[in-house]
Amino acid sequence: MEEYLDKLNPQQRQAVEYLGGPELVIAGAGSGKTRVLTYKIVHLLAKGYEPWRIMALTFTNKAAREMRERIEALVGEKTSSRLWMGTFHSMFLRILRTNADLIGFKRDFTIYETADSKSLLKMIIKDMQLDEKLYNPSTVFNAISFAKNALYSPEAYRADADLMRSDKNARRPYIVDIYTAYRDRCRIAGAMDFDDLLFYTNVLLSSNPGLLNHYREFFKYVLVDEYQDTNHAQNSIITLLTQGQGDLCVVGDDAQSIYSFRGANIKFILNLRDQYPDLKTFKLERNYRSTQNIINAANTLIDKNSRQIHKEVFSENELGERINIVESYSDFEEGYLVANRISQVKMHSKDSYNDFAVLYRTNAQSRILEEALRKRNIPYRIYGGLAFYQRKEIKDVVAYLRLAINPDDDEAFKRVINTPARGIGETTVKKLAAAAIENNVSLWQVALDPAAYQLDINRGTKSKIEKFTGLISQFITRNNEDDIDAEAMTVEVIRESKILTMYASENTPESVSKKENIEELLNAARQFVEDKKEQGASDSMRLVDFLSEVSLATDQDAATGAEECVTLMTIHAAKGLEFDNVFIVGVEEDLLPSSMGRGSLAEIEEERRLLYVAITRAKKFCMMTYAKSRYINGQNKLCNPSRFLKDINIKYLKVGLGSQIAPPEIRPSHDSFERQRVLRPIGGNGSSRPTFKSDRSDSSVKNIAAGDFAQHTASELHSGAVIEHQRFGRGVITEIDTSTPDHKITVNFDNVSTKKLLLSFAKFKIIE
Repeated sequence: MEEYLDKLNPQQRQAVEYLGGPELVIAGAGSGKTRVLTYKIVHLLAKGYEPWRIMALTFTNKAAREMRERIEALVGEKTSSRLWMGTFHSMFLRILRTNADLIGFKRDFTIYETADSKSLLKMIIKDMQLDEKLYNPSTVFNAISFAKNALYSPEAYRADADLMRSDKNARRPYIVDIYTAYRDRCRIAGAMDFDDLLFYTNVLLSSNPGLLNHYREFFKYVLVDEYQDTNHAQNSIITLLTQGQGDLCVVGDDAQSIYSFRGANIKFILNLRDQYPDLKTFKLERNYRSTQNIINAANTLIDKNSRQIHKEVFSENELGERINIVESYSDFEEGYLVANRISQVKMHSKDSYNDFAVLYRTNAQSRILEEALRKRNIPYRIYGGLAFYQRKEIKDVVAYLRLAINPDDDEAFKRVINTPARGIGETTVKKLAAAAIENNVSLWQVALDPAAYQLDINRGTKSKIEKFTGLISQFITRNNEDDIDAEAMTVEVIRESKILTMYASENTPESVSKKENIEELLNAARQFVEDKKEQGASDSMRLVDFLSEVSLATDQDAATGAEECVTLMTIHAAKGLEFDNVFIVGVEEDLLPSSMGRGSLAEIEEERRLLYVAITRAKKFCMMTYAKSRYINGQNKLCNPSRFLKDINIKYLKVGLGSQIAPPEIRPSHDSFERQRVLRPIGGNGSSRPTFKSDRSDSSVKNIAAGDFAQHTASELHSGAVIEHQRFGRGVITEIDTSTPDHKITVNFDNVSTKKLLLSFAKFKIIE
């Protein structure tokens, strides 16, 4: 038997050796999916298949590159280089280049990047004299993208009553007209966008039967990675190429289908047998990544989904520690609790910081985590994105705030003079800059009086500049008033600059994330002011003080490029990765599941799959946290633990405060775990299914309500008293200072270190 087959387990080997028709390989998390695909191709080559007749499709260049490198190591570069292997877009581009003339394109057609497409759409919207706020180029681009991936031409779009009704209800009835004009102008320009590469491949193959037969005969075997992530256009091409000849192998995991917002549809993997009646299914169920407890917990979670291909994923690794479930008083304490636990785990395990990841549902959650990690001197990096204060939308708002303090700040001026768009183009900015340099003044000075500096601009442009300088002057005046603090100033700048309105109107996944980030910046300003009040530093809560903190955070962000660092990322970005230690934060209702993903059973099940993906990233240690309160949209809101926590069998969980960790050799036994967990039935139906409480006293786990937290006088307190603060959590009073009119207490908090609080502002509960 061939040597390479000996490197496979029995399940993997069966999948690799099967050549009897269409094949579905359900690959559980950490089960060696890439290995199976790699060895499947090697096996095909060993059986005499010509490399140029094998097509392997992936979703990322990284996946294709890694697979090719593995194959090259086994069969050599000469053979591996002749495989049709790459992303869907790159492979179908090769087919389109060869046959573009059949669908009215030149073979050397241009490929528009997203920026090119949006620029063209902006021009079309302007030419059609449509309201750009309603017909934002990003919104329109996404609508057209979804239409193409669903294989809707402009004509098919117009004929669909539901689509037309939906656009009308959204006050965008001319989407279809923009789509038509966009399609026509792309054709005139001899250009396709990325979605066109899929759309026109479908058109090419379905409208040219002879060509389709040619490619069906040419490709003797088609392999597809991550099949659960395919959209309608991708699935259609695969079906066209393989139906009838059946030489198909798809690999995927329905339990990891989490990209519906990108057009992916789980039904294509669930219903594959409908397309291929003689489909043979193989299941890779052994997980090589995680401990037994992590896998068992993940299994009991995903078992609650009704739409799935059932499998029994198992691990033969060590039993491992139970998944930690930790409650925090607030999102603020949550950040510090996670930072503390990372330090503790690292100290006892001797793991590198590279072995740690913190996963969250939305990008906005990273701010507090970043703050907590910085204060513990824990290096970190944001995977697949930027640190909070480095994000464009945050830099834009901060630039406005900087101008309110110092209008002569040229860099801030250039950044926002046309953000949001107000018709002041690059040419005008260059004229302003040239005049400023020539006269040795700031851009602001030139903008205040263009005529004095002989600026060559028309009346319309002059009026637009005046409106901008008027807005900044308004901010300057307001900031100089005695009663304005950083929070109030930030609120005014966000409102009057219309930045939040701009993103809210776009209605795209990207714009929603940007809107959340701006709201989180407001949360930061609010928390900054509240902290200063409680600490008796009311003379240090102006905008200039807040921006000083932001600047320091930004500098520190830039300094976190150390080789060894903790990874912060969204759960979506974590798919396909693994870490020894994984922290999943914000496991709460309205976050996980998202408030935007609770409209149907299908959406809830995708959110559950998302948590499944998060848990199965962990190899040795996993901790999930939820907060009792969280700042959302500028308000402190009560939170409830995610319903998904109740889906996991309690025997795989360690429910408690979890602020201490023992070395691996002396971690708590099952008996000690049983003693520390606190369970109670849900509601009044007699259910034995647990809810989750920490091992705090009953008085410490009441729901947070405004009335629970109050101001207290020094006479009510004593040194050693235990209190509960809404943001900082539980702590012990170590000192009461009544030597000044403003009485202060010093509190040693469990997870947030020591704080000095002014009694005239601080609100807390006395526990004991």
